[in-house]
Amino acid sequence: MANVIFHTDKGIAVPAVTADQMREIDRIPIEETGPNLFQMMENAGRNLASLTIELLGNYWQRASVVVLAGTGGNGGGGICAARHLANRGVRVRLCITEPERLGTVPSLQRKICQSTPGEEVSLEQLSEMKVDIVLDAVLGYSLNGAPRGRALDLIRWANVSGIPILSLDIPSGIDATTGETPGEHVRSRWTMTLALPKTGLLPKSTGELFLADIGIPVGVYRDLGLPYTSPFDHRYVVPLKARP
Repeated sequence: MANVIFHTDKGIAVPAVTADQMREIDRIPIEETGPNLFQMMENAGRNLASLTIELLGNYWQRASVVVLAGTGGNGGGGICAARHLANRGVRVRLCITEPERLGTVPSLQRKICQSTPGEEVSLEQLSEMKVDIVLDAVLGYSLNGAPRGRALDLIRWANVSGIPILSLDIPSGIDATTGETPGEHVRSRWTMTLALPKTGLLPKSTGELFLADIGIPVGVYRDLGLPYTSPFDHRYVVPLKARP
């Protein structure tokens, strides 16, 4: 993927980063500059909800959405999106891989979400539902080997359901750096990646690609030596394409 450059719909070049680089980009705001993890997760989730509404079109208020969430930061963004959608009257069902293993900040997102009309469901209940779109927030850029356990079960369900899938940051099961798939992976129609595109976001596996702002200061990118010009204008989510 080293020979591919990403551009927005306005022609702005956007550098791609590896998983290790993205960890450092996340670390600096959390430990040094801000925003903190909750704020960035909130921005990710709100943008995911906004894009979902856009993709659903005029009937979005009558739509049924399933959010599949893992236990880490990616899952927390999905849980946050579930809350924003439920607050707007969308029928939302949230399925978390292992609720008892949620990290501290995703657990807080879950607590907040429980005060909305959204419904938390099990994998077994999903097959009984009519669904318009699936939000994939099971696994993020910290993928470590082939998906397994409940994460694998949700990936399989999403793929066989035939329902259009919007993935958060990267389709679950894809290596964010290489684009390789050590096991099964989500087959997405759309992907909304966060902050910067990842080098493993290969066009054949991401579907239509979008880039979302999560509030990281421009100085963080420049301090890391990245050739960064903000790709965001009045929008917080912009279309992104890879050009060889």
